[in-house]
Amino acid sequence: MLQPIDDADRVLDYIGTAQQPYWREVWNRLKQIKTAVFGMIVIILLLICAVFIPFFSAVDYSDDNLDRVNMPPILQTVADSQGNTYFINKDYRIYRVQDGHIEALLTANKEDMMHALTYYGEDNAVMLDYSDKKNIRYYDADGNELVKGKTFWNQDNLFGTDAFGRDLFIRVVYGARISLLVAFVATVVNLFIGTLYGGISGFSGGQVDNLMMRFVDIISTIPLTLYVILIMVVVGAGIKSIILALSSVYWVGMARLVRGQVLSIKQQEFVLAARTLGTRNRTILLKHLLPNAIGPIIVNMTMLIPQAIFVEAFLSYIGLGVPRPMASWGTLCNDAVQTLSMYPYQLIAPAIAISITMFAFNFLGDGLRDAIDPRLKH
Repeated sequence: MLQPIDDADRVLDYIGTAQQPYWREVWNRLKQIKTAVFGMIVIILLLICAVFIPFFSAVDYSDDNLDRVNMPPILQTVADSQGNTYFINKDYRIYRVQDGHIEALLTANKEDMMHALTYYGEDNAVMLDYSDKKNIRYYDADGNELVKGKTFWNQDNLFGTDAFGRDLFIRVVYGARISLLVAFVATVVNLFIGTLYGGISGFSGGQVDNLMMRFVDIISTIPLTLYVILIMVVVGAGIKSIILALSSVYWVGMARLVRGQVLSIKQQEFVLAARTLGTRNRTILLKHLLPNAIGPIIVNMTMLIPQAIFVEAFLSYIGLGVPRPMASWGTLCNDAVQTLSMYPYQLIAPAIAISITMFAFNFLGDGLRDAIDPRLKH
C-alpha cells in the first residue's frame, strides 16, 4: 500500500536548482568570457571619451596652430651648456621645451643662410651649422655643441599635430564621435528594416517569400560606393549621405538571417497552438517568432557595428565621407598617408583607434554568441 511521505523526505527527494530569468543567465555566462568583458570595457571607455572629452578640451578639432605643425607625440630633445632643452623638428624648426611642454618657437635669422642659420629666443640662441650636409651640427650662443637631452612625451599634444598644427588627440576623439554615430544609427535603422522584412518574408513563404528575396538579391549586387555617390549627388557630402547609404542597403544581411530563423521556428508546436487559438498573423510574428529569434539578431547587430565603422572609415578615406576640416578616422588616415614617410605617427593614432574598436565589438559579438547559445548551458 502506498503511504504519504513526510515533508523532510520530500525535501531530500527534490533535485533541482532555482530558476533564473533567461537574460540573467546570459549575463552570467557573458561575464565568464574574458574577451567579451574586455571588449565591453573598451566600448564603454570609448563612448565616455567620445562624449565627454570634447566638452573639457581647450582646443577644437578644427583649431590650427601654424607654429606647431607636424609635432610628434615623443620629443627627443637636445640640451645646451646652460641646461636649456630644445626640440628640433624634421623641418628644422627649433622649439624650447620644458618638461614636455613647448614653451616657444625660436625665430630664425635668415641673413646668413650660406652655411649657418641662427635661431633666437627670448634669452637664448641656437645656431644650425649645415656647412657639412651629411653632418648637421647645432651650437648654443657660447659656441658649445648641443648634446642629446631627455626624451619627453608631448604634454601639449598627446598624439602630436598634423600639417596644419591641429591637435591629433582631439581629432581622433572627435573622429570616434562620427564613426560611432554613423555605426549606431545605421545599425539601429538596419535592425528594424532587416528584422521586419526578413520576418515577413519567412513567415509568409511561397511566392511572397520568393519575390521579397529576389529584391534582396538585386540590392546586394549593387556596390555600396555607387549608392553613396548617387546619394551625395542628391543630398550632398556629409554624415547624412553615409547614414542614408548604409541604411538603404546594409539591412540585407539581417533580413536573410531573420528569414532563416523564422523559417525554422514557424513549424514548431507553439506556433500551431497560436494559430489554433485564432491569433492573428501579425501577433504571431511580433510576439512569438521574432522574440524567439532575438539571440541571433542581437549577435548579428553587434557584428554590424564594426563593419559599419570600417565602411565609414573607408568611404572617408577615399573622399566620400565627411568634408574637411571635420575629423573622421578615415579622413585622418587619408591626411596621414600623404606624409607617411616623414611623419608616420599621424597614421598610427587613427589606425590603432579603428583596430581597437573593431576588435572590441568583435570580441563582444563572439561572447554574446557563446552566451546566448542554449547549447552551451551547463
